Amino acid sequence: MRWLRIWWPAIVWAACIFSFSTSAFTSEHTSRFIVPLLHWLFPSWSAETLDTAHFFIRKSGHVTEYFIFSLLILRGIRHGRKGTKLGWALAAVGVVAGYAALDEFHQSFVPGRTAAFSDVLIDTAGGIAAQVVAALVVLLGDMREKRKKGLGSAGIATTDSE
Repeated sequence: MRWLRIWWPAIVWAACIFSFSTSAFTSEHTSRFIVPLLHWLFPSWSAETLDTAHFFIRKSGHVTEYFIFSLLILRGIRHGRKGTKLGWALAAVGVVAGYAALDEFHQSFVPGRTAAFSDVLIDTAGGIAAQVVAALVVLLGDMREKRKKGLGSAGIATTDSE
């Protein structure tokens, strides 16, 4: 059951994404609490502005949920190996894009939901962003490690440069 220990976070998150695709999370339902909250925070906003903000919050949710999913997929692919490889990132993005497409297909059967190719693109963009951030974190960590190895314990360079 080692594979389950490695993959359970991604599987659980995929189930969460699936639940977000139910009729409980239609635009109509989420507007019942998001729009009043926005109106409370920004009482001078027009109804049109509130609706636009609601739309962008929902699309930000797409980016966020697939950003997280992409990192969890990368975690499973790496399973303890250090560093980063382009192949791992591409595989993670491929899984994200495939799951996003399946999710939109699922939504085409859910009352009150519609399938939108643009949402697949937004979801995939979230997955790509996660891989870019992950690569930058690894790169910055490697740079810090190299800097530490080049300095002695007192912070003085250990190699003669003069």
